[in-house]
Amino acid sequence: MSTEQYWAPQTLPEALEHLRASDVTILAGGTDLMVQSHAGRARLGSTLLNIRRIGALHTMEADGAGVRIGALCTMNELQRDPLIKQHFDILLQACDHFASDQLRNNATIGGNVCNASPAGDSLVPLLVLDAQVELQSKPNGSAQVRRVPLAEFVTGPGKTLRTAHELVTALWLPVPKPGFVGRFYKFGTRPALDISAISIGIGGVRQGQTLTDVRLAYGAVAATPMRCRGAEAVLEGRALDAPTMQAVAAAARDEIRPIDDVRASAWYRRELVHNMTLRMLQDESQT
Repeated sequence: MSTEQYWAPQTLPEALEHLRASDVTILAGGTDLMVQSHAGRARLGSTLLNIRRIGALHTMEADGAGVRIGALCTMNELQRDPLIKQHFDILLQACDHFASDQLRNNATIGGNVCNASPAGDSLVPLLVLDAQVELQSKPNGSAQVRRVPLAEFVTGPGKTLRTAHELVTALWLPVPKPGFVGRFYKFGTRPALDISAISIGIGGVRQGQTLTDVRLAYGAVAATPMRCRGAEAVLEGRALDAPTMQAVAAAARDEIRPIDDVRASAWYRRELVHNMTLRMLQDESQT
């Protein structure tokens, strides 16, 4: 089926009203959707809904105990925003390794989340930061809002909990506790331009040589980006000494569920996860 209608609303209520129709494809930055469409991996619906003109989706603001990031904020906008710089350095690190500067001008954080790639660059730091996905819809003529933890939102490659009549409007990130530290690592032939073979996010509250409230997240090592809860438990509240770091790296290697593909074998991904988790922890222990 070819696209027959094109809508470009300027307000959120108008966009939600359009989403009540059937067979609607949402267009934001288009850096993934259009490539996939031309390659035959994605089908455009009979109606194309371009949401780029909705100003309310471009804002970043403090919201209670966290920061609300509009779904249309681009990677370059994230890098320049003072709230992101103040609270979420690990997300900045990931943005710096996100494709090319030209793509960062158009690629949106909402689009990267909705694309639901196991190797999505923003998903790993967002998991470390306990991000929640905000969705809005208008099923019965009145707007409804719900939030879903990112860890639950992505259900498989290209699959999410978003229903056909919902729009991802924002990401909500709780402000980390005082003393929070975060590190991001991405491995690829050209780390900033290629899809990652693996990516790693490590976060926690630093107290001397100890990390608490530990988060270890990995990308491109399972059907979805994942938290390694077992490895987190090994590190939680323990000193960053050599035996602990070795145990954490081994636990992460054994917990991931990689596959063989054109970017790396499952064996190589396990070795990368072990070695780079260990190196990141060693670097953190020396700061």
